[in-house]
Amino acid sequence: METKTAKLLDGKALAEKIHQKLLERITELQPQIGRPPGLAVLMVGDNPASAAYVRNKERACAKVGIASFGKHFPTETTQAELEDVIAALNQDEQVDGILVQLPLPKHLDAVRLLNQIDPDKDADGLHPVNLGRLVRQETGLRSCTPAGVMRLLEEYKIPLSGKQAVVVGRSILVGKPMALMLLEADATVTIAHSRSHDLKAITQNADILIAAVGLPGLITSEMVKQDAVVVDVGMNRVTDASGKSRLVGDVHWESTAGVAEFLTPVPGGVGPMTVAMLLQNTFASYLRRYGVKSDG
Repeated sequence: METKTAKLLDGKALAEKIHQKLLERITELQPQIGRPPGLAVLMVGDNPASAAYVRNKERACAKVGIASFGKHFPTETTQAELEDVIAALNQDEQVDGILVQLPLPKHLDAVRLLNQIDPDKDADGLHPVNLGRLVRQETGLRSCTPAGVMRLLEEYKIPLSGKQAVVVGRSILVGKPMALMLLEADATVTIAHSRSHDLKAITQNADILIAAVGLPGLITSEMVKQDAVVVDVGMNRVTDASGKSRLVGDVHWESTAGVAEFLTPVPGGVGPMTVAMLLQNTFASYLRRYGVKSDG
C-alpha cells in the first residue's frame, strides 16, 4: 500500500509572492507619494535570537522597498526613554509602522510600551484598539502570525466555513486572535491549552488544527483526524545528543505527515508569513494615511 504524505503549506513560497507584489506596488506609488513606507523596529539589549529576528525583518524591508528606522538600545535603557522614542515615532511623518521586539529586559513594562504605540502605526497588530477592532470585525491592523496563517489557508483554497477548527494555545500573540480570525471566517472554533482535559479527544475532532504552544512535538499522529489541515506555529530550538541544534515545531512532523492532508513545515511555514504580514501591515498603514485604496 502506498504511503500517504501530507501536502505542504509552503509559507516561504507564498511570502516571496507577497514580497514581489509589495515591491511592485511600492515602486509604483513612491513617486506619487514622495516617500517609501517606513517601519521602525525597536530592540533593547542583546538577546541573540531577537537580534536575528530584527536583522531578518530589516532585510525583508529592504527587499520590498520599505525604509527601516530601526533603533537598538542598550539593556539599561529606561521606560521613560523608550516611551519618549515611541511618542516621537508616533508623530514622525516618515514612519508608518512601529514594532517593539519582544522579549524586553525585565525592568521594562512591555504592555505599557505597546499601548503607547499609535494604533494606526501598530505594525504587530497587538494594540488593544486593534484587538478590539478584530473582535468587532472592523478594519484594523491584524496580529501578524494569525493573519499569516489565514493568508496561507486562503492561498491553498482551504474551506473554513462550517469546519471544526481547534487552536491549541491561548496567547494574546497567536491563540486568541487566531481563534477570532477563524470565527470571522465562519469556522466553529475550540480553544485548547495546557489545562485542557484530554487534549487528544479535542484535537481529533479538528478539520483545521492550529498548534501554537511552544512544546516540541506535542501534537502526534494519533491526535490528528484523518485528512485534517495542520498548521504548526511552534518554533522550538532543540539540541540532539551530538550537540547539534535545530528548529522544530509543536507537531511531530514525521508521524503526522502520514495522516494530515496539509501540513506546514518548520522552518519555512508560518515564520516567513509572519514577516510578510508585518510588511503588509506597514504598507496598509501607508496607504491609509494617503487615502490610497488597497487592492488586497
